[in-house]
Amino acid sequence: MFVISTGALQALPSDVYEAAEIDGASPIQAFWNITLPLLMITMGPLLVASFAFNFNNFVVIELFNKGGPPMSGTISPVGHTDILVTYTYRVAFASGRGADLGYAAAITVAIFLILVVITYFQFRYTHMLEERSENV
Repeated sequence: MFVISTGALQALPSDVYEAAEIDGASPIQAFWNITLPLLMITMGPLLVASFAFNFNNFVVIELFNKGGPPMSGTISPVGHTDILVTYTYRVAFASGRGADLGYAAAITVAIFLILVVITYFQFRYTHMLEERSENV
């Protein structure tokens, strides 16, 4: 992520900053109105991918404590540190009651829909994928 952001920062045109300086823009205004919007075109898909990966970070929880300690008084195999993806894994494969693949598939669809909604609002309100004109 660092390499991509550094490359994107170096690829920003310097003439835009010169024009902003001539127009009297402060460095903070140049950052918020020039650097950040141009950087988000490159960084937007990377941010969404890293968010989706961290949202479904199965390995850390499974290797650390397997979602435990288990919650008492529940009929589902849920632990105190489970997230949706580890809970889905437990329902589908690691439950002592047998595999409940239909319920696990429904949870997977819910995870997908949550990520779609978050991604949609992120693209919509930050205008990440809009192309900028030549005269920015």
